[in-house]
Amino acid sequence: MMKIMMDNETALVKEILKELGASKEDQELVAEATVDADLKGFTSHGLGRFPQYLISIKAGTINLDENITIEKETPAMALINGNSGFGQAVSYKAMQIAIKKAKEMGIACVGVHNTNHFGVTGFYSDLALRENCIGLVIANTDPAIAPIGGKVPLIGTNPIALGIPSDSYITVDMATSVTARGKILESKRKGLDLPDGWALDANGNPTNDPEEALKGSILPFGGFKGYALSLLIEILTGPLVQAGYGHEVTGTASPDKNCTKGDLYIVIDPSKFGDFDEFKANTEDFISQVRSTGENIPVPGDLEVKRVKEAETNGISIDEKLYEQLKRICDDLNIDLDSYLEE
Repeated sequence: MMKIMMDNETALVKEILKELGASKEDQELVAEATVDADLKGFTSHGLGRFPQYLISIKAGTINLDENITIEKETPAMALINGNSGFGQAVSYKAMQIAIKKAKEMGIACVGVHNTNHFGVTGFYSDLALRENCIGLVIANTDPAIAPIGGKVPLIGTNPIALGIPSDSYITVDMATSVTARGKILESKRKGLDLPDGWALDANGNPTNDPEEALKGSILPFGGFKGYALSLLIEILTGPLVQAGYGHEVTGTASPDKNCTKGDLYIVIDPSKFGDFDEFKANTEDFISQVRSTGENIPVPGDLEVKRVKEAETNGISIDEKLYEQLKRICDDLNIDLDSYLEE
């Protein structure tokens, strides 16, 4: 098993993108988001997902030249056309606009269409935390969840991330399915079976085979509750932001197709509701109450903090199949992959 340290992963991603003609800004943003995913343990959305972006670049579904276009705007909202740019770059810019507007208006909402897969949803809600704001991010994806009682996937795994600014790291980042599609893809790459209760095959039967799961559907988390939440997110990131929905959504799991998904970024400035330090103190007081109810009581965000510390110290693992994918990419670009890795 090979490993790569955080700084080397950043340098590797930037070097690959540079050779492919990406702008310096895009290199920085894609690298930061990719490493963030791996540090938090979302390896299915980090370097493991990176080869997908290169397929999109070669297919022309990621535009290396265009910048975002603000199509509609008020003091508290904006609708953005991503012009098929890197999802990471488009999303970063959308969140920065939402943060700026929230600091002026108290709350802001920015919708995005014509973008691309952006990695881990929580990376963007974290941007709000850095500015002492609450960040909420939702998105839709290629169909993966069949409606309750159905067999045909129609709804995406539709992630949601919510972060609360405080002295602790309080955040949740999850798919509305039992697992993200990226983890199914990662299991397929590694040749691993899926746990029970994750997916159905094309005939609606339970399956542990990732190949069959990708032909079938992923189950929503929590039965009807997860299904309902995923369905509503589909509307908020499809019709609302003038993006694709249902069968129209492509590009998040099919990198050679134009990406038609949508995103929604909501930011709240707590200081507009009252004294920010008081808000933060009360939040920490509540977290203390939660932890005092037993031994080792977890709070959303604890696991990510632990994973980041471990990954920063020990590096990020690269399995054999991913190594082979990256080796082919680097060899084509005359990049010495092994110089970035450690045994």
